[in-house]
Order: sequence, then structure tokens, then C-alpha cells
Amino acid sequence: MIIRKGKAELEKMRKANLIVASVLEHLGSLVKPGVTTKEFDIVAERMIAKAGGRPAFKGYQGFPASICTSINDEVVHGIPSQDKVLEEGDILAVDVGVCYESYFGDAAKTFPVGTITSELQKLLDVTRESLFLGIEKVCTGNRVQDISAVIQQHVEAGGFSVVREFVGHGIGQSLHEEPQVPNFGVAGKGRRLVEGMVLAIEPMVNSKGPGVRVLADKWTAVTADGGYSAHFEHSVAVTENGPWILSDPS
Repeated sequence: MIIRKGKAELEKMRKANLIVASVLEHLGSLVKPGVTTKEFDIVAERMIAKAGGRPAFKGYQGFPASICTSINDEVVHGIPSQDKVLEEGDILAVDVGVCYESYFGDAAKTFPVGTITSELQKLLDVTRESLFLGIEKVCTGNRVQDISAVIQQHVEAGGFSVVREFVGHGIGQSLHEEPQVPNFGVAGKGRRLVEGMVLAIEPMVNSKGPGVRVLADKWTAVTADGGYSAHFEHSVAVTENGPWILSDPS
């Protein structure tokens, strides 16, 4: 069932997403060689609590941490650990979710660790660009796969692959709501977008093939072929004036 949000609900979601944005911005400033992913988790949990929210991921279906931190070939759902230390040339995807006054916010960014190769920088650039191209399609009257198709086209034109197993989603008083928002598809298909819908759009893009597998921890998804992966996400509301990026503080 699609749950449309009214103005007051969107304002609460905006507050949740502004907390997410502030956490991502601060964590980005801490990214450097020698830092453990556990350190990011500790900082994020403290910031979220200080802002009056709670980490949306912690305890969700048993997830053990406050944020997801995925390095290099880790696609999504990487578990922060004291044993995972960032190295020069890595890329780090950070996914943050916050519940504030019973409403959720969700966004992700992938950061370079020190100096990265030009090919990895292209992977990050294309993934981020595909997200914003998808966001441009968040307009009343469009369909979900209008978003999906433009993301897939941009990613594949850049020489990369879109992950199929994990997709974007609706969001509101639940972290995951209908509809699903794939990052691949045929324009003109899927649910029609109507005012008040909120979508977490999140392209996950691999440098090689699209395949993934889940590790023994039952959470961390990695590329099947050892390629690198990037992940960017925003929570976006459908409004009469077009897309409103709730997780963009500008």
C-alpha cells in the first residue's frame, strides 16, 4: 500500500533527514586512512542521540550497528568494526538512517579515502549523477520506472553495472514502505507518482558485473566478481512543485 504524507508529516520527515544529512557531512570530514569503521558508528550514534533521534538501523531485523559502512567491494549493509581500518585509495559507502518523532530519514554517500584512482572517481561520479538524474523524474504523473530507467541508462553508458538484488523504497513511518524503486527498468512502467509519496532513491553501482553475494555475517553484500561498488541515496518527496530532496540541507 502506498502511504501519502501530508504537509505536517513531510516536515517531520524533513527534520529526520536533516539529522541524517548532518551526520553524513560530519562523518565525511573524518574519512582518512587509519580510521576504523567502528569509530564512524560511535560518532554517528552520539550525534543522532544528541539531535533527539534514534538510529533507524540498529536492531532492525537484528542489524547490530547504528550505520552501515561498506568498503571497496562491499555493496551495502557493511557492519562497522574495529577490525576494518581505512586505507589510502579505498572508497567508503556510509548509509545513515534516523527515526525522529516516529518518522524516518535515510541517505547514503560514498567517500574517497585519500587519493583514489581516476576509474574509482568515475565510479563515484557516475553513481552520484545517476541519483540526481533519477530525482529529476520524481514528478506527479511520472511512473516509478521512469526513475529506474534513467539511472540504469546513465550507469551503463558510463561502463558500469547496476545492482539488481537491492533497490530503493518508499519511506515514512516505516523505514521501508511501498513502492520498491529499482535502479533498472523500462520507462513508463511501475506505480504512478502522486503528491505526498516519499521515495528513498539509492543507486548501487558496480565497477564490473552486477552480481552480488552475502557474506557469512548474513548482512554484508559484496560484489560477486571482486569489483568495487558505490552507493548514493536521498529521500525525496513528490510535491506539486516537483521533487523535494528531504535529505539535502540546502
